[in-house]
Amino acid sequence: MARKHINLSTALILLGLLFIILSFGPLIKDEIWFYFRELKNQKVLLDDQAGDYTDTTFGRLIGNKPILISPVNKDFSIVIERIGVNAPVVADVATNNENIYKEALKKGIAHAASSDYPSEKPGNVYLFAHASLNFWDLGKYSTVFNLLRKLEYGDIIHVFYKDQDFIYKVMNKEVVSGWNINPITRSVIEPILTMQTCDPPGTTLNRFVVTAKLIEVKK
Repeated sequence: MARKHINLSTALILLGLLFIILSFGPLIKDEIWFYFRELKNQKVLLDDQAGDYTDTTFGRLIGNKPILISPVNKDFSIVIERIGVNAPVVADVATNNENIYKEALKKGIAHAASSDYPSEKPGNVYLFAHASLNFWDLGKYSTVFNLLRKLEYGDIIHVFYKDQDFIYKVMNKEVVSGWNINPITRSVIEPILTMQTCDPPGTTLNRFVVTAKLIEVKK
């Protein structure tokens, strides 16, 4: 009887460890990937910025040549070179309907329906995505903003919209409470981009918000 109790306890411990590994594995992987890439000073670059560099899996592991990426589309997508984000944007997603925005977030980064589209006119383009632990439940893009907090002032963000490259520069980072709607409703006098994710990852306690201003449009 004692042996069965021990075996059951061991099984429960192992299941608990497996759950922790599955839950935190993607976040740990992203953190390690970012740490070593920063240590090697290895850049992630859009392919039209990378000159004659080539990208190989082996090079990603031990080299320091840039990792080349091309936007997944130019209809509506986002590329953040610093943290290796390259994802489609799902337009006009309702922020007040959990079922709708959860489905949208399985297909990419969500563009809030109440916000503006990328433009050279004053406006607030509001994008939100997961920084999540339960990736098995939330789909392919459940961890896309896991490293959003690694962005620094002056980092560049590319938003591709209708074959144009809207280039933004990070100008602010903040943590706000989960119920605070100011980042999406605030008045703006210039074209800005607001990006939001969960803080801490996998919770709804707070929101981590990055604000960037438009500095250039490539057509």
